[in-house]
Parts: sequence; structure tokens; C-alpha cells
Amino acid sequence: MARHLVMAGRLAEEDPEAAYKHAREARRLASRVGLVREAAGLAAYRAGEWAEALAELRAARRLSTGDDAYLPVMADCERGLGRPERALDLIKSPEAKKLDQAGRIELRIVESGARRDLGQADAAVVTLQVPELKDRRLRPWSARLFYAYADALADAGRMEDASDWFARAAAADRDDETDAAERYAEIEGLDIFDTEEAEELIGDAELPETEDVVILPEPETPDVEGSGDEEPSEAEGPSEGEEPSAEEPEAPTPDAVEIGVPEIADPTAIAFQPAEDAEVPGAGSEQSEDAPEPSVVFLEPKTTDDPGQEPRPPAE
Repeated sequence: MARHLVMAGRLAEEDPEAAYKHAREARRLASRVGLVREAAGLAAYRAGEWAEALAELRAARRLSTGDDAYLPVMADCERGLGRPERALDLIKSPEAKKLDQAGRIELRIVESGARRDLGQADAAVVTLQVPELKDRRLRPWSARLFYAYADALADAGRMEDASDWFARAAAADRDDETDAAERYAEIEGLDIFDTEEAEELIGDAELPETEDVVILPEPETPDVEGSGDEEPSEAEGPSEGEEPSAEEPEAPTPDAVEIGVPEIADPTAIAFQPAEDAEVPGAGSEQSEDAPEPSVVFLEPKTTDDPGQEPRPPAE
């Protein structure tokens, strides 16, 4: 019996029919327990079984020392059975005066619906004009009360006021118990964009390629063996009409020492020694064929008159 009651509670919102079946099975096992009859009555009410819900809740009241907490549900079942007059009789009964504030608000909502069933649209609006309607703080019943009042206003033809109260109900309905937002959009002629569905649609979409994202690259490790797969950039490549040199030294890497790659000397600090039979560069003679051609991005180091003296660094 307890297992069936647990399943009835778990399935109450997502599957009322299955919850009602579990509640009926629990009632079969323990029909003399007031709590079981109460659970069966609530499950039948959610499943739309008005007659069975009314019978079960009446039995629960007899077995549970006259608990009147579910009097609004019983009155609403009378409405579901097409008997709004009986619903009003329950609402005006002495037991209704014993309810707490939340129970009285629920009775007001049911009474407003019963008045509308009888064609008394203006009376339905007046029924809900209670002090709790102007409460500045959100209460557990605020969303339902605002929605019922807006619905009564719409039934009375006061669409402008109804739109305002549907908007208030939507703001107070944090658990999505009502369709206040849809009713407001319908009156105002608006379209509702569901952001959750949009997120599901783009959830599996591919992310943009890396070239579309601005990311500063990390310095790469120089290729010591010289694979030659990378194309020279504008700053590092040879000038127009000049063949690239296979022995051209590569640019230094700041992390070369840390990662174990041999440190490459700064090209501006290299002293080009003249060949044995050649004069010092700049004195009218040609350099040796073995000397590497300087890249356009490096300034040629200045030499002194003394070939054996180290060259001075170029001026900035």
C-alpha cells in the first residue's frame, strides 16, 4: 500500500492517469485508512474523475475526524459534474468558515467559477475583489488568484483590465502553474519565443572554426632540422625576385632555452668573416659564396676597418 501511495505522489503531475491507478490499488489494500482515501480522492481529481474524487474525499472526511481542508476541491468537483448550485452550498457551509487563509482564497476562486457557470459574470469579478488581491508581497496563492481574477474580467468583457492582470499573474507564476503568459500574449496579439526550445535547437550546432576566433598564438618551437613545410610570411620571407636561402637562420624563440632547444644567436650579432683571398665586405670585393645571404628583415651588421674586431651592433 505504501509503495502505491509513493508512486501516486511521484506521478501526480506528469502522469495523472497512472497516479490514479496506483491510488486505487492502495485503496483496495487499505480502504479503511483515511489517508489512503484522501490520496485516492486527490488522484481522481487530477485525473478528471469528478464523481470518484468527490466520493473518496467525503469518505476521507468521515475517517479523518472531519478534516475540511479539501472542501475547495470538493466544491470544484461539483462544478465539474455540472452542479454549480451545490458548489455554492458547500462554499456557504459552516465548515467553510473554519478554513485558513489559503483555503478561503481557494474557495473564492471556486465560487467565482461557479458564478460564471451560472452566467453571473459581474458577480464572478466582485467575488474575487478581496484584500489579498492588492497584497504587495507574493503569496502561495497569488498566481492563482491573479489568474482567476483576470479570467473573470475577460469573461465580463473587460479585456484591457484582463490583460493587465494576466501580466501580473505571469509575473507571479514562477512555477508555471498557469498559462497566464499565453493568455496575455493572445490578448495583446504578441508571439511568445521559447528560449528553451531555441537553446535545444542550437545545442548541437558546431562551434566556429579557429580562424573565426581572435586568439593570440603562443610562440612555436623552432624547427631545428628545418622541415621547410611552413611558408614564409611577409616579414620573414625573401624579397621579390630573390630565391629563399635554405641555410637562412630562423628567428629566435623566447622559450628555446626553457624547452631544451639549442639557443639561436641573434642574427644581428653574427660577424661575417671574409674569405681568405677576399677583402672585407664594403671595401669593393664580393663576399664568399659560403656566406649566407642576409634576410631582408635583418639589418646587415656594420663592420670596422679591422677584420678581426667584433662588429658593433647596428644603430636603431
